[in-house]
Amino acid sequence: MDNINLEELDLYEILEIEVTCTSNDIKKAYRKKALQCHPDKNPDNPDAAKEFHRLSKILEILTDESARKAYDRVLKGRKEAALRHKELDSKRRKLKEDLENRERLASGQGIHSKTPDQQLKAEIERLRKEGSKAVQEEVQFVLNKLKEDRNKQADNWDSSKYRIKLKWKAAKNDVTNGGYTKEMLNQFLSKYGDIIALVMSPNKNGSALVEFKTRSAAEMAIDLEQGLSANPLKLEWVNGPPPSNSLSKGTLLKDTDFESVTLMKMRQAEERKRLIAQMMAEDEES
Repeated sequence: MDNINLEELDLYEILEIEVTCTSNDIKKAYRKKALQCHPDKNPDNPDAAKEFHRLSKILEILTDESARKAYDRVLKGRKEAALRHKELDSKRRKLKEDLENRERLASGQGIHSKTPDQQLKAEIERLRKEGSKAVQEEVQFVLNKLKEDRNKQADNWDSSKYRIKLKWKAAKNDVTNGGYTKEMLNQFLSKYGDIIALVMSPNKNGSALVEFKTRSAAEMAIDLEQGLSANPLKLEWVNGPPPSNSLSKGTLLKDTDFESVTLMKMRQAEERKRLIAQMMAEDEES
């Protein structure tokens, strides 16, 4: 990822700031962009990690006084050259470049002197070797903010809406219930996170319902748990899966989108009382 040709990009344009911006302006713009581009918020974008890394390299250059000056010289020269080239045809452009080379040699800027591009490359290489504490702090700020967002989303998880049904093979009169007990299921499932409720079907072998305290625990159980190899478990959402967890699609849960956590927990207590009744009703229908 270090092979990013930043000297060929307009770093200010990427951060959507002006060339005259202050160091604080740069940091604020970085935080905004980094939060938008982080892989956590773009799970379907294979280039998200590369884009996030590129932003940190941009921040590194623009918050280092020497590297920023070197970059500004390159950017200014490139923009001036672009304007001039618009006015020149290919033949005149060649004459112009030859003239500029002769002028540079005459002024003492020979082959042993560094061009602005070379100076910028040297500054980028220096930053790569030295690292930047300021950049590390900004990256950590973004990571902490993302963690807060995830924790906030977990706090608003309503487990009663996303129960999971467990099924396995078990004959009607099998006293071993296909080899599964409530204690065994609890052992299998609790490794993914806290369990709010786990109910074995009172009337039908090979069936149970579970509620997890957090979304991540529920989703991991759905994706990973297989149970006994001799009699695998099948896990499925009772009422369908929760909405996409991609924060980039605007699904970040907000306090105003739900009842307060206190009311939600009170409602969950009532829902759990209906858990066994729901299972018995499902068994009768099947």
